[in-house]
Amino acid sequence: MFLVVSRQVLLLDSRFSTAICAPVYSAYEGLSTQVSVGPDEGLRHHSGILCDELVSLPRSLLTDYVGCLSAQKLQQLDQALRVALQLQDA
Repeated sequence: MFLVVSRQVLLLDSRFSTAICAPVYSAYEGLSTQVSVGPDEGLRHHSGILCDELVSLPRSLLTDYVGCLSAQKLQQLDQALRVALQLQDA
C-alpha cells in the first residue's frame, strides 16, 4: 500500500502521469522518518508510513483509496518528510 505525498493539484489536473508516494508497511518502528497510522485513518491494521522510501508511481495505479490523514497526521508526515529529505524548517 502507498500514501500519495504529491500535491493534490498534481493529481487532479496535471499533465504529469506519475505521483510521489511513500510506502505504508504493517510494521512501525518509531523512526523519525515514519508516521504511525491505523484504524483512525481508515486502515485495517496499525502501520507505518516510511518516508525514506519515496517512489514515483503511475497515477493510473492509484485507484483504491482506503483512508485519509487528519491535520495532526499531516503535520507528522510533513516533519517525517523534512527529516528524510534533510530539509530545513521554513
